[in-house]
Amino acid sequence: MTFFEIVRGPLAWVSFLVFFLGLVYNLYNFFKRAQKDKVLYGYFSLKHTLRSYLFWLLPFGSYSMRQRPLFTAISYVFHVGLLLTPIFFLGHIELWKESWGISWWALPNFVADFLTALTIICGVVLLLRRFLVKDVKYLSTPVDYALLALVILVFLTGFLARYQLVFTYQVIAGLHILSGEMMLVLIPFTKLSHIFYFWLIRAYTASEFGAVRRSKDY
Repeated sequence: MTFFEIVRGPLAWVSFLVFFLGLVYNLYNFFKRAQKDKVLYGYFSLKHTLRSYLFWLLPFGSYSMRQRPLFTAISYVFHVGLLLTPIFFLGHIELWKESWGISWWALPNFVADFLTALTIICGVVLLLRRFLVKDVKYLSTPVDYALLALVILVFLTGFLARYQLVFTYQVIAGLHILSGEMMLVLIPFTKLSHIFYFWLIRAYTASEFGAVRRSKDY
């Protein structure tokens, strides 16, 4: 088997398996620990939870976002690109259709390209911020740097593969797939897991602040 066939075949299955098993395990432990908290289930408030989601998902919706407008703008664009581009990029959708026979609406290619470029630029800025801003640098660990660099690598190799700017297509596309699989495997076990824990933590915090303390969490 070639490198491209390996990363698109066996390694893809392994990465998805590790991702789902890791996610299920972590969510099981989360809810198991949550059962010991008398506040979470007793005072859970759907109204406060949904309101918290709204204010934390809107740009500049929360107080902390408004306190750091430049960082908020860069981080927001980074996360939008990080979520939308992989899901709605036509090339990815065609792979799903080829493998599983399912497809969905895709972003126009020029929009996907623009989002990819913005995500790479914002990622580099956020990485430099960890090196240059004293307080952020103090709190950053080697893993933080590595994770952010990996995310940038996924998008950079994807962009290079789309336009075949370096190496052969199979080599650069293989590197793109491999870096994406590495990211997928790491999600349940690193800070990347906040893509899922965000919803749980916000529900917990919103219910405690809104239903118990009668105050805002945003």
